[in-house]
Amino acid sequence: MTSSASSVVAARNLCLTYDTNDGPVHALSNVDLDVRKGDFVSFIGPSGCGKTTFLRVIADLERKSSGDITVNGMSPEEARKARAYGYVFQAAALYPWRTIEKNIALPLEIMGYDKNEQDKRIAQTLELVNLSGFEKKFPWQLSGGMQQRASIARALAFDADLLLMDEPFGALDEIVRDHLNEQLLKLWKRTNKTICFVTHSIPEAVYLSTKIVVMSPRPGRVTDVIESTLPTERPLGIRETPEFLEIAHRVREGLRAGHSYEE
Repeated sequence: MTSSASSVVAARNLCLTYDTNDGPVHALSNVDLDVRKGDFVSFIGPSGCGKTTFLRVIADLERKSSGDITVNGMSPEEARKARAYGYVFQAAALYPWRTIEKNIALPLEIMGYDKNEQDKRIAQTLELVNLSGFEKKFPWQLSGGMQQRASIARALAFDADLLLMDEPFGALDEIVRDHLNEQLLKLWKRTNKTICFVTHSIPEAVYLSTKIVVMSPRPGRVTDVIESTLPTERPLGIRETPEFLEIAHRVREGLRAGHSYEE
């Protein structure tokens, strides 16, 4: 499979089917998608539509049944072994017996970075997520939002170009979520990472993204790919503007179309 030189993720006719005792479950069906370098791509759709499954295929945590997918021109397995991405899960998944700095250090320890380089990268990533000064704290001493920021710092520590984020703010209250959305946009601009972001929230998807991928109920298909026309600078107030509401309406219509297509 050939992909554009600027494509970080390229999928063609990607399918994934689980074999179960009750018969096959078609999780993904003929997904075609390109994620370009520097994109912020949100995946949105109803529960069970394959959003997280697609992210897990990119990460080599699930294996495709058919079709093709490349990550930085490599197979997902090769990309995983090359440590081409960082992964942020729905829960912060921090080890409670490790301090914040020791949690962030974990992938660096596994990769064999020396202590000086570990300390340097920990300090840099803590500063990126506005957690400088909290390195000696334990996870239970931090709020839920701060724990997720520490989880993001851990995913950034080894400086992979691709960041995979599986609904990282879904369990947080709206005020904290808004704040972290603002911080994530600033982080993305500062680091020039490519981000694939799973969400159930239409406002979150529209606010964060350069591209919004709308998916149908199982089997997961891409029903629409919306290129955002919003400016790079996005204060929270932009969510009240006609341009924002127009994109949100298109996302909503795409979700409805996906449901009707299933019938």
